[in-house]
Order: sequence, then C-alpha cells, then structure tokens
Amino acid sequence: MRALVVSDLHLGGATGADVLRHDGVPRARLLEALDGVDVLVLLGDTLELRHGPARRALAAAAPGLQAIGDALAPGAEVVLVAGNHDHALVGPWLDHTTRPLGLETRLRPATASPLARRMADLLGAQRTSVAYPGVWLRDDVYAVHGHYLDVHGTVPTFERIAAGVMLRLGAALPEGPCVAEDYERALAPLYAWMHSAAQRAPEGRMAAGSGRAARTYEMLQGDGHRPVRSRLLAAAFPLGVKGLSRLVGPLQSDLRGHALRRNGIVAHGEALRRLGVDAAHVVYGHTHRTGPLPGDDHGEWVAPLGSRLHNCGSWVYETHFLSGSEGSSPYWPGGAVVVEGDADPRVVRLLENVPAAALRAPDPA
Repeated sequence: MRALVVSDLHLGGATGADVLRHDGVPRARLLEALDGVDVLVLLGDTLELRHGPARRALAAAAPGLQAIGDALAPGAEVVLVAGNHDHALVGPWLDHTTRPLGLETRLRPATASPLARRMADLLGAQRTSVAYPGVWLRDDVYAVHGHYLDVHGTVPTFERIAAGVMLRLGAALPEGPCVAEDYERALAPLYAWMHSAAQRAPEGRMAAGSGRAARTYEMLQGDGHRPVRSRLLAAAFPLGVKGLSRLVGPLQSDLRGHALRRNGIVAHGEALRRLGVDAAHVVYGHTHRTGPLPGDDHGEWVAPLGSRLHNCGSWVYETHFLSGSEGSSPYWPGGAVVVEGDADPRVVRLLENVPAAALRAPDPA
C-alpha cells in the first residue's frame, strides 16, 4: 500500500495564495506524485471556507479537485479529513450524531455534509470517504489535521485566544484523559461562527477577521524596515500578551521561527497524549511548517507517548512566513508525507526547486 498525505491546500481562498488552484507547475507536480498511489489523504483545510461563501470556494477549487480525481488510478481511494478551516465538511453531521468519535470515524460524504458530497463528486464519488477526527493508515501510523493543538498552544492566535475563552466559559478539558468530543466542545462553536460569518461576506470582500493573524505577524516580524506604527505595535505586543495570559492561560510573545516550531510540536504532542494516541508515527498538518527536515533536531519531533511526528506542511505561498533563499524555508509550499509498505513515513517536498514566480497567482490582466 502506498499512501500520499497532503494537508492545507486552502483551495478557493480569496488571497490567491493557494498554489494548486491554477493549472501550472505546482498542480502538475502533485499530479505526477499521484502515480502509483493507492490512498490519497487530504488531511484537512483542503478548502478555504473562511474568506467567503462556500459556493465561491468550491467553484474556485473545482478544477483542481477534478484534476486530482482524474489523475488517480481507477482503484485508488481518497480520504477527506476535516480541519479547522473546512470543519463545515463534518459540521452538520457532528451536530446530530450521538456516535462516539473515537480516533477515527468513517462515513460517506453525503452523510457528512452536502459540501463533502460535492467534493466527492469531483474527486470520484465511489472512491471517496470522510474520516474524522483522523484516520489510521496502518496499525502504527495515524494521521490527523492537528487543530486540537490550538487548545494547548502558547502562540496568541485568534483561535488559541478564543479557545481559551471557551474553556473558561465551561468547556474546560478534563484533568485526565480526553476524547475528541472534549476538544469539539471548545472548538466547534468557534468554527461554526466563523463559517456563518463567511457565508454572509459581501461580494468582493473577505469575511470579518480572516487573514488578520497573518498581517499582524508580518507587522511584528517584518524585514527590519517596519514603519513607526509597526514598531509601536511590536513594543506593546508583549504587554498585551501578558494581559491575555491572565485571561486565557499561558501565552508567549516570541514569534520567531524556532518558537513557532516548538509551540506546534509541544502542543500537538499534548493533544495526542490527552487522546491516548498509541502509534509509532503520527502525520499531521495545520501549522504549515513541514518537518522534520534535514536541518532539524529529529529528537524534538517526538510526542510524549513516543510517537514520531511528521508534518505535511502546506500548499499555500505565504510570503510573511518565508525566509532565506527560494525553496529553503520550512514553510515553502508543496510538502507531503509518503507512507509506503512497512517503511517509516517520509516527508517529501514536491515544490522545493520551483521558483516563486511559478507559485504566484497569474496576473488577471
């Protein structure tokens, strides 16, 4: 069995950062990688549903999804796993099910949501299933988007802060072991609100709040040539974080690359520990940070229960996270994880040598 796991395509986003939307080099590279694949796992945030109505995102994503379905072998399987940006793929089903989620619940796309059914029609209705909150690829390999880590993180993202408020309002996690429903109580209401706001976004405008975290990060980190307003924001930021920590739990003001990496690893490991995930390997996404990479400390990428962690990265070209030469940043798009036979999962970088010019959205003119 050969499985390819890709995460965070964010197809249909209003910013044009989704590199697979257009018929170009990035899409061609992914389609080439599908040759010989038995199982394709789309590990969450396949669609960007926070920038505007779902119908707009799906219309923009349709050519890419259709191309992926057409490139797969007739007997290949597709597994859709919902993330935080496309939680609406399973939201309608989650609102009504009384079935315990466990670590993997499989269901038909039409049962999950009308949106999942439409995606399955593009990818191949007979080959596509939905799994949530994650999927077992082998007895020793578990794959999950990773958004539960936001409950335990220390980076002051909107979702971490909002989750902290929800925990204070009565959705607190148990002190000991947890189940997926414990995390859903804190996070699903936030996702539902964001999705509802996106459905009502005016034509030509992004939904309220979308993209602000990225812009704030860019102002705080910048390139050393920040305007006065940005310098003042950077100076005040630690004080604001200290105040928020009193309200929602420990937060950090360090947004440098090593701090972001460590936050994602530690927070994800804590979620896996609480859920009791007993797997030799865990594949995830969510943070957009591919890893471990050759220059990383591989000993850092280990969860508390011993699982080795493998992050798929993303398929979005986000300049505020990129540094160094083209293709060298761990946030460079095009990451994936291959799970084949009995071998350990391995991270691949399908766009590592693709220049930035080929990743940008075509000029509409």
